[in-house]
Amino acid sequence: MIITGSAFTIIAVVLGLILLGILFTLVPVMLWISALAAGVKVSIFTLIGMRLRRVIPSRVINPLIKAHKAGLNVTTNQLESHYLAGGNVDRVVNALIAAHRANIELSFERTAAIDLAGRDVLEAVQMSVNPKVIETPFIAGVAMNGIEVKAKARITVRANIERLVGGAGEETVVARVGEGIVSTIGSSEDHKKVLENPDLISQTVLSKGLDAGTAFEILSIDIADVDVGKNIGAELQTEQAEADKNIAQAKAEERRAMAVAQEQEMKARVEEMRAKVVEAEATVPLAMAEALREGNIGVMDYMNYQNISADTDMRDSIGRLGGNKKGDNKNE
Repeated sequence: MIITGSAFTIIAVVLGLILLGILFTLVPVMLWISALAAGVKVSIFTLIGMRLRRVIPSRVINPLIKAHKAGLNVTTNQLESHYLAGGNVDRVVNALIAAHRANIELSFERTAAIDLAGRDVLEAVQMSVNPKVIETPFIAGVAMNGIEVKAKARITVRANIERLVGGAGEETVVARVGEGIVSTIGSSEDHKKVLENPDLISQTVLSKGLDAGTAFEILSIDIADVDVGKNIGAELQTEQAEADKNIAQAKAEERRAMAVAQEQEMKARVEEMRAKVVEAEATVPLAMAEALREGNIGVMDYMNYQNISADTDMRDSIGRLGGNKKGDNKNE
C-alpha cells in the first residue's frame, strides 16, 4: 500500500494534535504562563512533577501567585506539602495575607498546623482583628434568700492564635461564664443586690480568668438582661413541710395500728383468762362432791356455801337493777 503525500500530511497533523493534547494534559502550559506573567518563577518540570504526584497544579500555583503579589515569602514545596497532607492551601494563604495586612505575626508552619487541626484559620485571623460576641442563654442562679435570678450575658472574645491548636472552643467559654454567673448569684445574700448592680456579676466572672486554656481571649462580659424567677426557698420549704406532714401521718398510722394490735392482744388474753375461770368454776361442783364423799366437809357446811352463793347472786341482781334505773333516769 502506497501512502501519498497528502495522506502522510494528514496523519502527521493528527499525530501532532494527539501529542499536543497529551502535552497540554500533562503540562499545564497556561498555568505556567500565568505564573511567569505574575513574576512567579516555576519550572515546567515542577508542574509535570505535580501531575505525577497527583497534585492539582492550580490548587498550588494560584495561591502561590496570590501570596507573591501580597509580598509573602512562601515556596512551592511548602504549599505542595500542605496540599498532600490534606490541608486547604487557599485558606492558609488567605489567612497569611489577612494576618500580614493586620500586622499579626503568623508563620506558615503555625498556619498550616492550625488548618490541619480542623480550625478555620482564616476565621481565627479575622476574629483577632474583629472580636466576636457570644451570647449565652438565660442562666439561673439562686440567691441566699431563696429567690431565683436569671441572667443573660454577652461575651466579647478575640481569637488567641497561639492557643488555637489544643485550646478549648466556644462551648467551654460559655460553660465557664455560666458557672461564674451561678456562683456569683449564689453568693449574694439578697437577690435585690444582683438586680441593683448587674455589673457585680461581670466583674466577678471576669476576674476569674475564665479564658485560661481556651483558644480565645475574653475582652469583656456584659450582662444583657436580668430577670427574677421563682421563689425556690419557699417552694423547698413547702415541699419539706409536705414531706414532714406525710412522715408524721405515716408514724401516726403506725402507732394507731400498733394500738389496735395491742388492744386485740389484750382482748384475746382476757378471753383466755375468762375461759380459764369458767374451766376452773366447772371443777368446783366436782370438788365439792368429792369433799362430801370423803367427809372433808359436812352437810351444813355445804348448805352454808349454797346460802352464801345465793346471797351473792341476789346482791348482784339488785346491783344490776339499780344501775339500770339510774341509766333510765338519765335518759329521761
